[in-house]
Amino acid sequence: MFGGRLRKRGCHDCSSKLCFVFFLTGLLPFVLSDEDYVGLPLGKLNTYANQVTGQVYAVDEYTLLIRNFFYDGLGQDTFFWAGSTVRPSNIGFIVPDEEGRTNRLQRYVNADVTLKLPDNRKLSSIKWLAVWDLREYKNLADVYIPEGLEPPSPQAISEMSRNSHGVKSDGVMVMDSKTLKILNLFYDGNDTDVFFSVGLGPQPTPHGTKIPDERGYLNSLYPYIGKDVTLILPGKMTVDAIDWLSIYNFRTEENYGSTVIPDGLNIPPSLIHIIEKESPLPNCEQLHRDLRLSWEIFGPAITFELSGQIDEDEYMALGISGSETKSQMEGSDVVVAYMDGLLGVTSDYNISGKFPCTNVLGRYRGVCPDEKVGGVPNGYQIHTFVRNDGIASITFRRNLLNTEDSGDKVFKQEGFTYFIWAIGKYNDYKEPTFHRLVLRGDLKLELGRKPGVKNCEPFIRPKRNSSDRSWGPLRIRDPQVTTFTVRVGVPGGLKGYSGFTGNPSPGVVWYVNGLMSPELYLKRNRRYTFVVEGGNDPNDARFYHPFYITDDAHGGYGRYTEEQRKNIKVYAGVEFDRRGRPHPSAAGRLCSWVHNSSHRYSVDDYPTYPKFRKSLRLQCSEGEPNILYWTPNASAPELLYYQSYSMRDMGWKIHVVDEIINSTPTSAPLSGLISLVCVFIVFFYTENKRTLS
Repeated sequence: MFGGRLRKRGCHDCSSKLCFVFFLTGLLPFVLSDEDYVGLPLGKLNTYANQVTGQVYAVDEYTLLIRNFFYDGLGQDTFFWAGSTVRPSNIGFIVPDEEGRTNRLQRYVNADVTLKLPDNRKLSSIKWLAVWDLREYKNLADVYIPEGLEPPSPQAISEMSRNSHGVKSDGVMVMDSKTLKILNLFYDGNDTDVFFSVGLGPQPTPHGTKIPDERGYLNSLYPYIGKDVTLILPGKMTVDAIDWLSIYNFRTEENYGSTVIPDGLNIPPSLIHIIEKESPLPNCEQLHRDLRLSWEIFGPAITFELSGQIDEDEYMALGISGSETKSQMEGSDVVVAYMDGLLGVTSDYNISGKFPCTNVLGRYRGVCPDEKVGGVPNGYQIHTFVRNDGIASITFRRNLLNTEDSGDKVFKQEGFTYFIWAIGKYNDYKEPTFHRLVLRGDLKLELGRKPGVKNCEPFIRPKRNSSDRSWGPLRIRDPQVTTFTVRVGVPGGLKGYSGFTGNPSPGVVWYVNGLMSPELYLKRNRRYTFVVEGGNDPNDARFYHPFYITDDAHGGYGRYTEEQRKNIKVYAGVEFDRRGRPHPSAAGRLCSWVHNSSHRYSVDDYPTYPKFRKSLRLQCSEGEPNILYWTPNASAPELLYYQSYSMRDMGWKIHVVDEIINSTPTSAPLSGLISLVCVFIVFFYTENKRTLS
């Protein structure tokens, strides 16, 4: 906080030019007394009518903040109004309100209003901001922008020192009072217990504070190879509270590289929303920036509270590891907690594989509720549940030792227990699907430790930016393409399948002609060829995906009951015997798009789908593809779906049209090239039996 820096270190720490601006505008008392840094103070609104009051700040070179803004709402045609004339006048422009709208102003009562100048205008281009009535040509209130003002802006500081393990950077930017950005960071990742760390003092020490990495994880750092890394200080911490940033090994107490945070930086305030939510339970551990666990052991039972910053259709999962020496998902005993509307739900799960619960030869495997694997439906007793300000908190209880389910693992009171956790979406059937966040590395907790240790911070909610947008929609809309090669592959997280379909993913999705679940445009009465390579071994539940075409948006025809199938129509890929029992007919060898063995990046590192696609490799088993022919006739609906017979939410839309209007799809060159190759695959697939890598 800039104001905090002046209180802590004195005005001699700021630049002489900035101090001059403060004294020139008479604003130094505001800086010295203001507890929360919200920007550079410009002064109070001069009030002329309608009781308009408020304190105005420059947030950055484009943005103003009015704190405690009051306006009675009785003006005839009133707007936020700015201009460059000597005094406020009718010559100016409307400044959109805090929601980006240019509607007539309504009543405000002590509100904090953030205003961004339109059309990338800068504060240096205006001389005043007013609350102006256009109909009456009346100035209700105004504030003047001091000439020569230097608004807060991101500041460049020195690069990371190059001590060891290949640490180097092109510099560090202090973006705002809570955000640091390391430019072009390199670090070899060849050690454990290495974290981003911040602290006070002349140099890094083991007394520094570990801070989450760019994805919110509190695990030992992965390698960085020329990546821009944005770090957000946890909880209420700001740059005013730190003197250095380091890549630090807490095991060996070695500083691999660091930089000093200078005093007196004229930086923007952070617009990150801080959410204070403290659990009444005596123990707390921050599992991730968006997830924390609290607990208490009392008598023969243990009470947990899971609190997470999750969407309304997401779950939180926590469980005892499947291994006693590390955190392992397979073999774990997990509770899945989520909010179903206003109600909290907990369900006991057993994980025997990283795929949805599937009946394999009469035995359920995968992520299965306990009752499907011979256990008790739910061994947890739910206590409280609430969702407030985007944070879901669910409290539940279970006996430590004596449960009715022999498959339940024991919560030990002595020593350490290895845990796993995950956050992801649940589908329309309230089944947990593939996680978007999951534990990296190991997590071990001493449940029976002395109560009162709370290693948790308030939740923070960063603003989303353009890099959070999905890669889609992807489309194949070429009248020349009549052959489609259908394979399986990784879902690509929120930028991939879930981002452009809105559906959760089971962890694997269809790729068509090299594109991730594109929308297909097919012409009526034209014959199409589907070369299917989704796996044909029913004993491998994770990769057994017969292909079919249906009017069902979710798929997984083999998972439905006979009664549910009455409302679903299949158009291709499934045959029925004399008793009406379905049998998939389009199951070929397994070809899957998988991450390269060296993959250590998140989808956030890939701004476009083609760049993500280059990070994958095609892996095929021996065998032959299956060829499915289908001709959409005149009676076919305009919207259908291609899906997997064995799992839900793997495919996407088929548009059946009378004529295909050619356009350039998202990845047209890639699609066209692969389509030509597909023609040869159909006739010469016997030459392609070897395993590809």
